[in-house]
Amino acid sequence: MTSSTDTDIENSSNTLSHLNANGEANMVDVTEKAMTSRTATAQGYIKMRAETLALITTGKHKKGDVFAVARIAGIQAAKQCSNLIPLCHPLMLSKVQVDFEADVENSRVKVTSLCRLTGQTGVEMEALTAVSVACLTLFDMCKAVDPAMEIHGIKVLTKTGGKSGAWQGEA
Repeated sequence: MTSSTDTDIENSSNTLSHLNANGEANMVDVTEKAMTSRTATAQGYIKMRAETLALITTGKHKKGDVFAVARIAGIQAAKQCSNLIPLCHPLMLSKVQVDFEADVENSRVKVTSLCRLTGQTGVEMEALTAVSVACLTLFDMCKAVDPAMEIHGIKVLTKTGGKSGAWQGEA
């Protein structure tokens, strides 16, 4: 059996860094990477009936402050990302923020997250996980009144830090 650290594939535009030379799953060795300030933002949406959106934005949902619970769930999820995604590194996050914006015209909630740390690997997966779990929590808390809600559009918006520097996607 080969050691994955001896057979890491170099990270380039045409290789996958989570595979070793034998094509086996491999946790990337970040030992030699520089400690830099890194951030990532992500967003996603949960579409619902107008009546459901009104319940949660006016605070009249019988389960209470739905946004507060979903915010805590998103923050907790970002902190647990390495327990959910097998090859993610456990990270010492210095900031996790989860925000909600009601879009009444489109009957949906936009969920955004920001994750930050000083470390040797990026925080895109943590930002995506925060948004995903916050959306899932909104779904869980509102499914009794609106089981047809749809979660969509989850993506990374920005990332900074590391060797590759800053990147920005389309909002």
